[in-house]
Amino acid sequence: MTASPIRVLLVDDHAMLRAGFRTILGTQPDIEIVGEAATGADAVAQAAALHPDVITMDVQMPDMDGIEATRRIVADPDITAAIAIVTTFDRDDYLYQALDAGASGFLLKNAGPEDLIAAVRALAAGDGMLAPEVTRRVLARFAGSAPATAPVAMAEPSPPRTAPAPVALAEPFTEREAEVLSLLADARSNAEIAAALFIGEATVKTHVSRILQKLGARDRVQAVVLAHRLGLA
Repeated sequence: MTASPIRVLLVDDHAMLRAGFRTILGTQPDIEIVGEAATGADAVAQAAALHPDVITMDVQMPDMDGIEATRRIVADPDITAAIAIVTTFDRDDYLYQALDAGASGFLLKNAGPEDLIAAVRALAAGDGMLAPEVTRRVLARFAGSAPATAPVAMAEPSPPRTAPAPVALAEPFTEREAEVLSLLADARSNAEIAAALFIGEATVKTHVSRILQKLGARDRVQAVVLAHRLGLA
C-alpha cells in the first residue's frame, strides 16, 4: 500500500521564491504542494482550509508576519501542521521567536534544495529541523549562555519577543531516557543515538516518543528547548 504524500503549504510574499520551492519539492514523489499563500493572514486561513502536513513559512510579509502566523496556526487545535520557518535573515530574534511560537524547523533561504526536502520530510515524520549554523546558538541560549550577536540591520523593527512560558516535568525520566535526551540535545539522529547507546533504532524511537510525551513537546526541537529550560539537558 502506497503511503499518502506529504501535503505542503508554501508561504512567502515573493512569487518567484514560492515557484522555486514548488519546483524543488514538486519533483519528489512523496511530496504534494496543496496550496500557497503570500501573507501571514492568508497562511492562517489556508492552513485551516487545507490541513497541510507541513508549512514552509517566511518571516517578513505584509498583513501579518510569519511569526504571528505561526503562533496562531499552532494555537488552533484543529490544525496539526508542523511549521518550518524559511528566511533570508540569520537573526537570533527571529530564531527564538519562531521556536517560542511553536515552529518545528528553522532554515535559511541559502540552504540547498536537499536541505529543504529533508526538512519537509523530517517535520512530516514528527521530527524537528534546524539549520546547522543555528543549532549551537539555540542550545546555548536555552542553557543560559547565548553569545551576544548583533542582528542584521533592517528597515523595519522586529516585533517584541514573548517570554518563554514556564514548564514543568509531569513525570521523571528514566536513566535511559535521560541519556537519549542528552544525545538529542547534541543534535544526534536516531541512528547515531542507537550506535552511541548500543541499542536498536526502534528502541530509540520509543524512548524519544516517551520523552516528547513527558515534556508535552510537539517534536525533537521543542523537546530540547524545554529540556534546557528545565535544566535537564
